[in-house]
Amino acid sequence: MHSTMAAFYALRSTRIDVSKIFSARSTQFLHCPGVRLMAADKELLLKLRKNTGYSFTNCKKALEKFSSDLQQAEAWLHRQAHKEGWSKASKLQGRKTNEGLIGLLQDGNSAVLVEVNCETDFVARNVKFQQLVHQAAIATMAHCHSKHANAINYNKNSLTTEEITQLKTSLDSRPIADQLALAIGNLGENMTIRRASWVAVPTDCYIGTYVHGMLPVDNPTITKMTFGKYGALVICKPMEQNSNVNLSELGRKLGQHIVGMMPLSVGSMEDPPGDDTETKMLAQPFLLDPGTTVGQFLHTRGVSVLDFVRYECGEVTELAEKV
Repeated sequence: MHSTMAAFYALRSTRIDVSKIFSARSTQFLHCPGVRLMAADKELLLKLRKNTGYSFTNCKKALEKFSSDLQQAEAWLHRQAHKEGWSKASKLQGRKTNEGLIGLLQDGNSAVLVEVNCETDFVARNVKFQQLVHQAAIATMAHCHSKHANAINYNKNSLTTEEITQLKTSLDSRPIADQLALAIGNLGENMTIRRASWVAVPTDCYIGTYVHGMLPVDNPTITKMTFGKYGALVICKPMEQNSNVNLSELGRKLGQHIVGMMPLSVGSMEDPPGDDTETKMLAQPFLLDPGTTVGQFLHTRGVSVLDFVRYECGEVTELAEKV
């Protein structure tokens, strides 16, 4: 009997000691550097992830590094992303970028076309790539507004790759070049911001716009923006007040013609009608009504075309060859 009771108390004592050991080890485990965040507020991690878009792993690392200081963690993540982006951009430089998007942004009496290229159509459809196109368009629009203030004539201008990448973004006043490097780092493909054009018109003119191969925009932060593979801006001027003419619809139809028929110049109303090889817009057969010329179509509506811009994603242009 005595030996049985002694064995019972010995076993009980052993269990207590073992439980203390496991309890101590569990406490040590929770304080290990690699899992400090297990005891941290999960909402902080989710907030950092939402604010930056970076992976949970990197967000955890940043919060651990700065003892859950959200502001310092976010700033560090951005610095690391830019550093890695520039490094990756340098490694990928030279790889062909034959895909991409044309972006069209219109704001009142101003409109912008930009072309940004990448390696695959898969990346072109990624929201982060579309945000890059959007930032390039916004920066170009801001540049346009700074150059065209209350002018009495229309203005059309183009920007090269080098000129666009030096413009500041609306996000954090960094050069577009930094946003480009960040996108390359995030998406893992070579990218180029190839060119941009902007037009601004006085109040007696109208800018018609058209984008072909349009992609849906599933991001609330991207507004007034259209993406596609082809784009056109056409500067129209009504010759007389005609309430029956829908300038928005007319401008869209002219944009369709410019994309489809690829005119090289506006031409003159006096130019004789041409065939499908004609390069002067007003003398070309109208795309939507081949039995009449563009000039004849405009004449019956009391509207003139002053100028236009046409972009095709990946096309070879004289401007692009110089860059």
